[in-house]
Amino acid sequence: MADENTKNRIILAAGPIFARKGFRAATVREICDAAEVNLASVNYYFGDKRTLYAETLSQAQQMRAQQFPDLPAGDPNRSISPDQKLHHLILTMLNRVVAMRSEPWPVRLMMREILQPTEAFRPLVEKHFLPMFNSLLEIVDELLEVTLPDWQRRQIGLSIIGQCLHYRFSAETISI
Repeated sequence: MADENTKNRIILAAGPIFARKGFRAATVREICDAAEVNLASVNYYFGDKRTLYAETLSQAQQMRAQQFPDLPAGDPNRSISPDQKLHHLILTMLNRVVAMRSEPWPVRLMMREILQPTEAFRPLVEKHFLPMFNSLLEIVDELLEVTLPDWQRRQIGLSIIGQCLHYRFSAETISI
């Protein structure tokens, strides 16, 4: 239990530092100082800074997903209409990256990773972003009355995501 507590303390100390400085500029020393752990702790618990960063990034995504959960997968009764599913998915995306009074470190870290991807980005996409995108494509399929080629379905999905992210990346301009 103490090991998990120490590991979590390191991740929670690393998150704001990585979010503020990025992977390259953040140092293991400042992370360990912030977590109040021995300098060797990062190597002991994570092996290296890259693994710590990847786990911190994954934790950031999980924190936002817990706060704003996806719709439960596989609605056997089809009680939720495609319109409601799309509304929920868009609201979830907006809440995870836009709707907040202050910007918590998990959001800053994930936005930094989207804009300046590291090697930790691919697992994040495969584990978290791609399943949500596939859910979005399933909703698009339910809403359309015709079968579209895959490239058109993907364009529609990317357009929806782009419109959601627009509010995140242009928040300062919009607030004027």
